[in-house]
Amino acid sequence: MGYDESIKKAEEIIAQLESADAISMDEYQRKAAEATALLKQCKSELDGTL
Repeated sequence: MGYDESIKKAEEIIAQLESADAISMDEYQRKAAEATALLKQCKSELDGTL
């Protein structure tokens, strides 16, 4: 997955977490971990371009 796709997916997950009223802690942690991994990937790609 490229930078644009990764950042878009991370933004979608963050929006879901911010608006989720009835989400289990396990699901919240899973989604947060996925978003974190995507953002780390994006950061790595950006660091590589500098």
